[in-house]
Amino acid sequence: MMTVGEISEKSKSAFAALAPLEAVLFDVDGTLCDSDPIHHIAFKEMLQEIGFNGGVPIDEDFFVQNIAGKHNDDIAAALFPDDIERGLKFCVDKEAYFRKLVKEKVEPIKGLYKLTKWVEANGLKRAAVTNAPRPNAELMISTLGLTDFFHHVIVGDECEHAKPAPDPYLKALELLNVSKDHTFICEDSVSGIKAGVAAGMPVVGLTTRNPEQLLMTANPALLIENYEDLKLWTVLEELGKKAGDA
Repeated sequence: MMTVGEISEKSKSAFAALAPLEAVLFDVDGTLCDSDPIHHIAFKEMLQEIGFNGGVPIDEDFFVQNIAGKHNDDIAAALFPDDIERGLKFCVDKEAYFRKLVKEKVEPIKGLYKLTKWVEANGLKRAAVTNAPRPNAELMISTLGLTDFFHHVIVGDECEHAKPAPDPYLKALELLNVSKDHTFICEDSVSGIKAGVAAGMPVVGLTTRNPEQLLMTANPALLIENYEDLKLWTVLEELGKKAGDA
């Protein structure tokens, strides 16, 4: 099994085959910024307020298993299986609280701007593809100064099916008018990686919050710690050489 510390031949060939590269697609939460701790704070405080789990605060393990990377419909069902409507209302209120916290707490993933500059310098198309509600996604993108960077923002709720279904990524390809054979994805959750793989593209998985063993179950083409990871730049350099040869 590939680990974070190495690049397999399979990974190298998956990226080399993308030449000439046309587009890069990015998830938002945990991929552009490490927003999971902010979500965790919002869920923890609000769940404690209503006496969830007997008033015992949810821990990191509970958050990763039941909340991180999941769509609000699934979170509502996991937290309030006997009253989904209450769960959905809770999630709406939680998102409003999350947005209040974002502006003071959100920070880019290390090396993000190095990659966005590379994407721009190579004239690639790009889209943000997320299960987050549109107001959240647009707020995070704006706070990171990337509103003008993205050509499109695709939201799971606005597709027939959200991630882990491939629909949001397929919609991104359609809107950007690019081929899956010349596009790769950056993701940080099992749900997101599964969506990208199902849409037929290699996925760069980030170990922002989720353990590598868990992410590997979704079959990413490459696992990196952040965008300064040498493994990413090794495959991008090779990809550039391939395009040059072509």
